[in-house]
Amino acid sequence: MGIIRGHPELALFLCLAVGYLVGKLHVGPITLGGICGTLIVSLLLGTRHVSVGDDVKTIFFAIFIFALGYMAGPQFFANLNRRGLRYGVLSLIELVTVLVIAYVLAKAFDLDIGTASGILAGAATESAVVGTATEAIGKLSGLSAHQISEYQGHVATAYTVCYLFGLITIVLFTSQILPLLMHINLADASRELWARMRGDAPALESDEREALPSTVGRTYLVTHADGRTVGEIEAASGQRVTVERIKRGGKILTPAPELRLTLSDLLLVVGRRGATIEAGRHIGPETGSVPGLDSPLATRQISLTDKATTGRTVDQLQHDHPEFLRDGVYVTDVVRGDQDLPAAPETVLRRGDVLTLVGARSGLDRLTKKLGSVVKNSSADFIYIGFGIALGSLLGQVVVRIGDIPLSLGTGGGCLVSGLVFGWFRNRSQTFGAFPPQAASTLKDLGLAVFIACTGLDSGPQAWPLIKQYGALLPFAGIGMVLIPACISLFVGLKLLKLDKPLLIGAIAGQQCSTPAITAITQVSKSSVPLIGYTITYTLSNFLLPLTGPILVGVLGS
Repeated sequence: MGIIRGHPELALFLCLAVGYLVGKLHVGPITLGGICGTLIVSLLLGTRHVSVGDDVKTIFFAIFIFALGYMAGPQFFANLNRRGLRYGVLSLIELVTVLVIAYVLAKAFDLDIGTASGILAGAATESAVVGTATEAIGKLSGLSAHQISEYQGHVATAYTVCYLFGLITIVLFTSQILPLLMHINLADASRELWARMRGDAPALESDEREALPSTVGRTYLVTHADGRTVGEIEAASGQRVTVERIKRGGKILTPAPELRLTLSDLLLVVGRRGATIEAGRHIGPETGSVPGLDSPLATRQISLTDKATTGRTVDQLQHDHPEFLRDGVYVTDVVRGDQDLPAAPETVLRRGDVLTLVGARSGLDRLTKKLGSVVKNSSADFIYIGFGIALGSLLGQVVVRIGDIPLSLGTGGGCLVSGLVFGWFRNRSQTFGAFPPQAASTLKDLGLAVFIACTGLDSGPQAWPLIKQYGALLPFAGIGMVLIPACISLFVGLKLLKLDKPLLIGAIAGQQCSTPAITAITQVSKSSVPLIGYTITYTLSNFLLPLTGPILVGVLGS
């Protein structure tokens, strides 16, 4: 133990390793998760008076909260529309309800600021509240250093107990109880809803790809098309196909609309699968791979920066720009934020969407100049990221007084707002400020894990006395603060907002920012449909719930 006390880096990474190992343990459909596991391990180790410097905690929390905002920024601002704000009502219900319940509990049971904030964070299953509340407590005037340390320790302990019961409650309530209350089979309802939304297209999971890709290349031997021109063949099926290459004997010909085909020519035809197969009926029998005929197509990811593309469908975009048809360029993927959208003709585009274009390099160059810019996402732009965190930290130092109540975003809230704005601004062009999704996700998870480990180590000595003092209150608070806002949202979503039931179930999990809950829901539904509702409320609640920590601390501290 002396070695661990003398080497805080050893204690820190030991907490991470063992904590994430504990977090992998399954109890039915429920796992604690790495963050909760890390907090449990660090609290136990902290009872042996092992600690890490406060600066480490502050720095890693700033990294976590900025990355969180950066990833959510594009979707957050995109959802500030009629549809998004409709779902946003549920996030507001969550925000107001948990604040009111936490305040009532604090007054009714004479809870200290730290315990009340920990109950709020744990019951809302929002780890970021631990950071924003802990930071806000440290800035309260009139408290001694000992009181601040004690209250900050109570935040972590109350969070741990309430989180366990809140997590179990939200997972079971959304995945098992809500479908029963709604009188639906979640898997059947999700499948029916998807059929209404997307026709016959299957709903793909995040680790799945189409077995039959939509854009294909096929080679045909000219028999039926003898004497017809390339232009006639491309127009014959009434759908988009492109003759990319022609082999006549030992020669490779450059296809031109007026070029006339002869018997036994070999053609490489590229296009949508159905259109390419239909074109083959007008050309002749399909052949296997032909040496020299396989023409590699260039692939490029571009970010839509042209304002005129907003609100246009993929089909309308292709008709607006003749280069798509003339040069044989196809849209194969549409990515919005971290979501993959179908590259279907009816998919509506927004500024900032990333399109994957496949086709001739010359056509790609012309379209890139007209539509946007090539996505630069190979490595993180630490200039942009560093300025973002620095500005967020400065913003967090601003204090606004409402009467006698001092309110401040703190470093956490400031970096969250900064991350949202910087992530949104980067999404508009994607030519600067790169923060690859995998890198952002890794830094987000690492930042939170290190912060939680430091908090747990500091809080260890106060943990057991607090649990003995409040006993049954903590688990009951965790259960009640999940069920009350969820039930209110259920009524509002069904009766007032008229939301589709699978989307409403996902949205209730999202308002709670519960990844384990949506994981259980998608397993039960055997579909990713509930994720549509989850994504909107999760994004909004990710921004709103961390602000509840400073608000509650400010109100109680006054």
